[in-house]
Amino acid sequence: MNFLAHLHLASLANSSLPGNLMADFVRGNPREVWPEDIAAGILLHRRIDVMTDSLPEVRAARALFRAETYRVAPITLDVVWDHFLSLNWDKIHPTKSLPAFLADCRKVIEPTLPVTPARFQNLNRYLWRERWMEKYAEASWLQNVLSGMASRRPRLAALTDSYQDFITHYQQFHTFFWQFYPGMMEKAALQRL
Repeated sequence: MNFLAHLHLASLANSSLPGNLMADFVRGNPREVWPEDIAAGILLHRRIDVMTDSLPEVRAARALFRAETYRVAPITLDVVWDHFLSLNWDKIHPTKSLPAFLADCRKVIEPTLPVTPARFQNLNRYLWRERWMEKYAEASWLQNVLSGMASRRPRLAALTDSYQDFITHYQQFHTFFWQFYPGMMEKAALQRL
């Protein structure tokens, strides 16, 4: 899962939005550094990542990647799932538009930024202003996302090429998303993540 899915599942689970969003920027035991609500959000994010990666649909989706992109498939899939969530937001969350949901999340997260990791603060300078999570609905935007990630981390250069796997198997990824994401939503709402 990427930014949008983590925020969505966190909101369904009544978990800390800042904690869930910044989890990838925090190492070690968050309870040693962060207030309990933030630490619980970071830990929820980590549990969601482990749970998602172990799902049969996600393992089957990973198998669709070519040998040269297989190593970066989990990262690409995180972005792919956000694409389908953004694209299908009105079906998944018909009572609140995606821009309204994101505006609510931003109001909660931005006041906490001064005490968060510098890299997370930097991400937030662009994430909201450039409307990344709304743009995830555009399949072509994922090419920018993956290429940008590859340019910042040379050992992940294969991310650029993984866009082709996304396009080639688009319909299969879409099907996998609908097979597992509603179950993740239900578990979040029932506090079972």
